[in-house]
Amino acid sequence: MSVTLPIDPLKPRFLELLESHHMVVESQTGSGKSTRLPLWASEKGRVLVVEPRRVACLALSDFLSSGQGPRVGHAIRFESTVDEQTQVAFVTPGVALRWLSEDGLSGFNTVIIDEFHERRWDTDLLLALLKRRNRHRLVLTSATIDGERLASYLEGERLIGEGRQFDVSLYHLAKESRQLPDERGLEGRVRDAVLRGLEESPGDILVFLPGKREISQCAAQLKDVDVQTVPLHGGASNAEQRAALRSGERRRVILATNVAETSLTIPGITCVVDSGLERRTHQRNGRTVLGLHRISLASAAQRAGRAGRVQAGICYRLWGQHAPMEALTPPELKREELVEPMLAAACAGERLQDLEFVDTLPEKSLGIARDKLEQMQAIDAQGKATDHGRRLYPLPIDTLFAHLITAMEDKACREAMVDLSAALSLGARLWQPPTSEDGLKALKAWQPLECDAMTLLSLLRDKLPEALSCDKQMLAEARMLANQIRDALALPQLSVATPVSRNAWLASVMRAQPDLVYVRRLKRSQALGNGFSEVQQGRDSRVPEEAAGAVVFDQFSLPGRGVKQTLNLATCMAPVTFKQMLEAGLGELQTGVLQEDGHTLVSKVVYAGRELGEVTHQGSSDQVVATLVREILAQQRLPGVAERLRSDLAAWALWCALGEGQGETPEPESWLIQQLTDLGVESFDDMELIGEEELTFDGIPDWQRAEFDERFPQRLTLAELKVTVEYDIRKKSIDVVYHSGTRKAGPKRWELPRWTGWRVFYRKASKRVALS
Repeated sequence: MSVTLPIDPLKPRFLELLESHHMVVESQTGSGKSTRLPLWASEKGRVLVVEPRRVACLALSDFLSSGQGPRVGHAIRFESTVDEQTQVAFVTPGVALRWLSEDGLSGFNTVIIDEFHERRWDTDLLLALLKRRNRHRLVLTSATIDGERLASYLEGERLIGEGRQFDVSLYHLAKESRQLPDERGLEGRVRDAVLRGLEESPGDILVFLPGKREISQCAAQLKDVDVQTVPLHGGASNAEQRAALRSGERRRVILATNVAETSLTIPGITCVVDSGLERRTHQRNGRTVLGLHRISLASAAQRAGRAGRVQAGICYRLWGQHAPMEALTPPELKREELVEPMLAAACAGERLQDLEFVDTLPEKSLGIARDKLEQMQAIDAQGKATDHGRRLYPLPIDTLFAHLITAMEDKACREAMVDLSAALSLGARLWQPPTSEDGLKALKAWQPLECDAMTLLSLLRDKLPEALSCDKQMLAEARMLANQIRDALALPQLSVATPVSRNAWLASVMRAQPDLVYVRRLKRSQALGNGFSEVQQGRDSRVPEEAAGAVVFDQFSLPGRGVKQTLNLATCMAPVTFKQMLEAGLGELQTGVLQEDGHTLVSKVVYAGRELGEVTHQGSSDQVVATLVREILAQQRLPGVAERLRSDLAAWALWCALGEGQGETPEPESWLIQQLTDLGVESFDDMELIGEEELTFDGIPDWQRAEFDERFPQRLTLAELKVTVEYDIRKKSIDVVYHSGTRKAGPKRWELPRWTGWRVFYRKASKRVALS
């Protein structure tokens, strides 16, 4: 520690408090907290440092490993240098949670959660679990954090250190002072700001952009500029990330997402260009949606600080100086679904809803997560992790994919699901289908099945033709992930993958997770539904529009038009026929038609509003009763019963409304179902024992019924005119409605019952006239 850093004066107080207190440590960017605090804490025992981003884990581990001091290691997906002799371990939150579920992090004394202000769900959950167990000393760090509130939550102490921040000159480049960050024309505005920065600043330039697409677009805009453009994002390879952290021979323009906001010192940066945008998930209409958002003021301050790490710098903001932006980024637990957090908590022995978080969790999101995990049988009714759930959790993929893998019915299907899950778990598209005629011919020859899922399997398992291309680094990562999961499940490596029967695989998937099956809308061929939600077929999907339905393995949700609308794009589909859906047991039986044998039903099967086909079967008691009721109401069985029942129910409803009696008035169908069920009808033969008198509604007493019908008839036959009568008790009005007859004029008031105190109208077609 030959170099003095601004955080160094805090060391005595930090070590004193570490003996008996949790801590929140605040200091400006560049103070040295990410490198000094772990080393200080290692004087009191082993330290686990949780870094929200993989790139920070690697950078900090590499930096501290290069000097003298305690043994330092890191653990990220696919890579770990941590062993029992490691004193300081830098890990991602997912690794920390898995280790917590395995041994409670028993080998560590102190847990430092760095950059806590990002408020990721995994760091929030880790903190809540560790606080509840109270077995470790906890330290939260950040440059922008609500320190007082967090210290109160931890019942700990708050330390505030000085930062080493050179002056950063801020320039807002929008024409209007209240103009918000905007994606329109972004690449052109970034180019202009970069050119200005090259003239006004001596060092490298760091540009903050919302995603890989914008990074590619801005890189294209800068091709003719004499600089080295370097992409930096979560999907970049470890080598690319390390390259961004080293100085270059030429002036560099680092095009980065918000991975570069915190914990990293990118050398040579004296200028920042900030788009003011990021891609962030949030809950919308019951789904987690990825959308473009404006950053918070706290994030803007973090980004600007990157320009003042080594000398005075410049920050160009592409929005107005007085733009109304939110102060802090909302926590993920409030804006994403809670399936993964709930399973992670259950595997750590806790119920998510029982934990104390910094912010209260949304009840609706808790309910949705509980329902999904119970459906997967990953948790039981008490919210505890099942054996199935514990098998799912360690797999480094989405909970749904983990469930499908373990639910497959044979080894070949399980391997196929592993490989597809790996291909879909990278957070970005593995490849783009060709658009040229030669490319399309090569694709057809290589994988003739027009199926996104089988195409991805071929991509992982087979050699790609020269006419086709994909992201080689991402393909290598997908194969590595597939082999890692295969190892965990004792399956053969990808190089000797078991061939799979597509139909058997999809049948297994449909039985395990029926709601992944969608049928095509009749009038909108690009839209498909499953009875609960709708998806639009993605532009790059290979599935033909004439396919009746598909298993939708992956969706990409975006905000649609309006406040609550969500656009769900199906990005990985496997076409299936109605016959395959029937064989998988999908759909609901509609009321069947009784065959001549008097025992067999032929029923239509309907799924998400589409008729899949017909099945012949012996009806269950419920289906038998439903069929009998339909036939009675259609006058096909026991003629006259339905008409009398409707009349009796209508009279009873009026009787009760007039205050003559009390009770509910059921619908004819529901009353018949209940009556036949109470009579013990389970087969069609049982109906032979049922008489009409047993299907009579017991409403108005018999000795009062005739008088009541005379006062309040439901039908009247007049001279050359038949009418029905409708009563509105609330309005105290009666409508006499034309039914049939040759009379042109309406009824006279004297022809009708007295109806004292009622207003009476005659209605024919659209005309309604009062009768006086």
